[in-house]
Amino acid sequence: MASTSFLSAVAKRLEGKVALITGGAGGLGSITAKLFHEHGAKVLIADVRDEQGHLLCQNLSPESASFIHCDVTSESDIQNAVETAVSTYGKLDIMFNNAGIMDPVIPDVLNYNQADFEHVLRVNIVGAFLGTKHAARFMKQAKQGSIINTGSVCSVIGGVATHGYVSSKHAVLGLTRNTAVELGHYGIRVNCVSPYVFPSSMLRWLLGRDEDDPVDDIGSNLEGVSLKPEDVAQAVVYLGSDESRCVSGITWFWMEDSLS
Repeated sequence: MASTSFLSAVAKRLEGKVALITGGAGGLGSITAKLFHEHGAKVLIADVRDEQGHLLCQNLSPESASFIHCDVTSESDIQNAVETAVSTYGKLDIMFNNAGIMDPVIPDVLNYNQADFEHVLRVNIVGAFLGTKHAARFMKQAKQGSIINTGSVCSVIGGVATHGYVSSKHAVLGLTRNTAVELGHYGIRVNCVSPYVFPSSMLRWLLGRDEDDPVDDIGSNLEGVSLKPEDVAQAVVYLGSDESRCVSGITWFWMEDSLS
């Protein structure tokens, strides 16, 4: 009996915690939301994809998962999402700034559209900044909290994706490091997950492949292993849990063989 109780406690790594996930109706966001739920967290899913968000919550639990429409480029939307998480569940322990997009693939910078470039930065980096800002307001009062940003291998190298995307992910890494220094004084941890490519709608679009393409031929520095969104979600669970209570300011990278 004691053994079973111990295993149950270990399995629920986020028991009693409240999490807000931006881009929560998408690939990595929805997988992370499901894993958070399995580990005992109450989750508020924030996204502009209303139908997918509501469906995800229905498949989880009305008591512990809810959806809110949120455009991360709008400060009022982000503020409302954070305040809704607190008013609904009583607090906010984990802020996962995950929403992100990629700009159209333009091979010639001379023909790159300024509006496209700026839109990607608004979603990918301004959204992370606003999420950090408003989550920190409540976390500072609680003297604890975990903020997790979705970066990319593009946070440290060039030539892998589009100009706007690479620029925005470099900025996410800088935001993570800078806010970790400031917010650490209040017991708030700030970290970043920065994966190499994994199967997703964004990757298939970038590679020009069909939506049902398994995309299982992406290289890895581990023989016979390909990165999956579930692997990244597991890392997010760790960074949101008390197991990582002394971890802040890090960027968790997964690298492809030729880049490692």
